[in-house]
Amino acid sequence: MRKPGVRNHRKAGKERKLKHVKAIMTVTGIDHTGIIAAVSQTLAQNQVNIINVSQTLMDEYFTMIMQLEFDENQVGLTQVQAAMATVEETEGLVIKVQAEALFNAMHKL
Repeated sequence: MRKPGVRNHRKAGKERKLKHVKAIMTVTGIDHTGIIAAVSQTLAQNQVNIINVSQTLMDEYFTMIMQLEFDENQVGLTQVQAAMATVEETEGLVIKVQAEALFNAMHKL
């Protein structure tokens, strides 16, 4: 005889499994104070982890590429893109966020 709620417990356990998504984000614009702070704060507020970052200045131009990871059960790619669109506008930047799988597919020879 099954215990009441066992099936529901198993189903709930499956729903809790993390669905990690990796994404690539590029940030470019005229250098000014607070770019990294604005970007990283917005990512943190959306439960997005920065797992790799490279940034450089070319004259007065700021460039950065980040590898991101997040649980798609908590936040979707479109939500991350929308959050970064706000940063893009307020900071005067160009920010692109793509799923890493799509990024890799586009850059294969």
